[in-house]
Amino acid sequence: MSRLKNYILSLSTILIIASCSYFQQTETREPLARVNQSYLYKEDLVNLLPNNLTQEDSALFVSNYIKNWATDQLLLDQAKFNLPIEKQKEFDKMVKDYRSELYTAAYKDLILSKQIDTFIQEEKLLQYFNENGNNFKLNQDLVKFRYIYLNKNYPNLEVIKTKFNRFNKEDKLDLEKETLKFKAFSLNDSVWVTGKNFYKQLEILNQDESKEFLKDGKFLQQADSLGVYLIKIEKVLFRNKNAPFEYAKPTVKQIILNRRKIELSKEFEKEITKDALKNNKFEIYN
Repeated sequence: MSRLKNYILSLSTILIIASCSYFQQTETREPLARVNQSYLYKEDLVNLLPNNLTQEDSALFVSNYIKNWATDQLLLDQAKFNLPIEKQKEFDKMVKDYRSELYTAAYKDLILSKQIDTFIQEEKLLQYFNENGNNFKLNQDLVKFRYIYLNKNYPNLEVIKTKFNRFNKEDKLDLEKETLKFKAFSLNDSVWVTGKNFYKQLEILNQDESKEFLKDGKFLQQADSLGVYLIKIEKVLFRNKNAPFEYAKPTVKQIILNRRKIELSKEFEKEITKDALKNNKFEIYN
């Protein structure tokens, strides 16, 4: 009996020493601030300090961080003290569920990104667009246009104007050879540009007067104090009209990829459950 008593006393002594040793180890961290039973340690801020700060700026950053941390911690402690227990349980469950969603979503994204086929044939994109065209409405105007900005005294301006307006294959090649002499230009009129970017490139135009010039095939010549703009509006699509395929194409592709991802995710969930049952990692008790 005395042996057992001595053994228990010895074991208790070891546990006490170990416990003291543990607490001594945790207390080696350098505290910067305390709010009730919560501590902010110096090591918590090491990776938060921005690079290349002066000593004065670093001190200011640390001071502000400590004050913000203390405020947040005080509010949290007060919330835990004053909020009803049922409300706290509700919040704890929400935090737990959100944590679970973050982990599982990140893991599925990692797995699915390696398995999903991102290639979609042009025919499949066009088929989906044709079947759902009314769902792709424009939320802003689209314009196909080209322009040249020239010096006022540019030689052979009338020749340039004729080639710019006619714009056949030969004219386009001739104009492209002259681009180094232009103040600014954009000759690619096959791409849809949003109304916002259209006016950003052509600030000389007054958006309030858009009804006068936003017309298919419209040619404009506008001058400012520095030069002359030659502008050709090839085609216009106004807000609330059906979007053209080439403009909606990235959205169509994303929709199809999202559908593939959802289907693949369901298959993955079924497979992981089936595998767990097979390997006795998952059991249902009757």
